[in-house]
Amino acid sequence: MPKPFTEWKVLDHGALIPVDDDILSVEGTIPMPVGNMRRRMTIVRLRDGRLVIYSAVSLDADEMRELERYGKPAFLVVPNSHHRLDAKPWKDRYPDIEVIAPEGAREKIEEAVPVDTSLGRFADPDVALLTVPGTQEVALVVRRLSGTTLVINDLIGNIRDAKGIGGWLLKWMGFAGSRPHVPGPVKRAIVKDTKALADQFRNWADQPRLRRILVSHGASIERDPKGALRELAASLG
Repeated sequence: MPKPFTEWKVLDHGALIPVDDDILSVEGTIPMPVGNMRRRMTIVRLRDGRLVIYSAVSLDADEMRELERYGKPAFLVVPNSHHRLDAKPWKDRYPDIEVIAPEGAREKIEEAVPVDTSLGRFADPDVALLTVPGTQEVALVVRRLSGTTLVINDLIGNIRDAKGIGGWLLKWMGFAGSRPHVPGPVKRAIVKDTKALADQFRNWADQPRLRRILVSHGASIERDPKGALRELAASLG
């Protein structure tokens, strides 16, 4: 994993894509020892026009102008200690942005950027942030008329199109596979209680209007997200 950037550094990325009402997503790449890995930033627009930036990615000038037309960046969610890469440049660009991170990862994240809180007080009843039980990661739950979107970071991997030597290495290390899974390195690094995490997966699966899961690495899960969560829970025992 590269060291956290101290200046705005644009790596390869795509365009901002609408996911649902007031939800945008953009995919980019991150250099890894095993080859480039896909990564996702999710942007949620609150009722008052402020933006929640989840797992920040520094974009080029055109896409940043588009993002700023969309709303005002107000909250920067650093979902775990492995997603600090662009946090400081975003804080430097938007000094008033509130930095949110899980309490269990705060010390490590603060090596890159000061953390304001572990709580998401968004003043929007349709957008909630929680520390995922049994882990050192935070997730977003976003409710819309069309259904609920779960925004999660490393706890669920869904890289299915890894190819070549780099793809083989990603599979060998547990980051890529044929179905959604909890990557082995993630389980060892940030999961502290597998039963608590499995219970949370089941809790999300029981939500009646769950429509999709956005993960930071890999394709979004839109086909039977409840079934995927139940399989993930079962895999944890």
